[in-house]
Amino acid sequence: MFPELVRIPGLDISIPTYGVLLALSFVTSLFVAVRLAANDGLDRDRAYDLALYTIGASLIGSKLLMLVTEPWLADPSRLLSKEFWSSGGVYFGGFLGAFTASIALARLYKMPWWRVADAFAPSIAIGQAIGRLGCFAAGCCWGVECSYPWGVEFTAAAHANTGVPVGVHLHPVQLYESVLTLGIFLALIWLRRHRAFTGQVVLAYLVLYSAVRFTLEFWRDDPRGDVLGITTATGLSTSQVISLAVGLGGLALMVWFWRRARGAGGDALSGDREPDLDHQPETSAAS
Repeated sequence: MFPELVRIPGLDISIPTYGVLLALSFVTSLFVAVRLAANDGLDRDRAYDLALYTIGASLIGSKLLMLVTEPWLADPSRLLSKEFWSSGGVYFGGFLGAFTASIALARLYKMPWWRVADAFAPSIAIGQAIGRLGCFAAGCCWGVECSYPWGVEFTAAAHANTGVPVGVHLHPVQLYESVLTLGIFLALIWLRRHRAFTGQVVLAYLVLYSAVRFTLEFWRDDPRGDVLGITTATGLSTSQVISLAVGLGGLALMVWFWRRARGAGGDALSGDREPDLDHQPETSAAS
């Protein structure tokens, strides 16, 4: 809708709204992650380093999956284009990159990964809520045609940057996801105060976001590739298949850990006991 936040008069220089909001999402995620980690008794400096490196890994992972899902490799010269480097990439690639890096770094820093993940999960959700506003501003990740009053029409400038259709009202799926991930963030903050076991917050994030993403994909209409013929074989997008795997895996782990927590002694569901999967005492989860 507003791909350029500011254009400097007399110069061919502009500040893209997407870039500003993406940067804001990373800064906000970093701040929230470190604060929640400190509230959980984790070392603030270590948490900051881990969060910073994890964000870097997410950027690399998102670009790598974008190479697979979109036809960038068909024309290697496009890898040097502004279009490639200004794109945020594919979310699930970023998630997998961050997930892998966080495990390795937590082991390196001798930090309990499940407690770190519980602290970082809400920060991911709030970062997504802000980042999707950037997608809406740029016109990427657009939706199918919408006949409802809230349908939106993008500008010619957005079309030139992303290829979004013009002259037709579309579902603002970017805003749908922004609102829903904000809701997930608030739900996770509440859950941190009432969790039955360490790891419940990050597993809840996996289940909730996977459900949101799987559903919203039905209203997405931007080209997202067909990795390994998944869309052709199943009728589902690559992101929907990943969402199913991640969501069901997270749900299975949550049920298993929940039963483990109850079997550890005491009624974990009432909060009388909060078994830590890292075998370390749980500190206050207030934030």
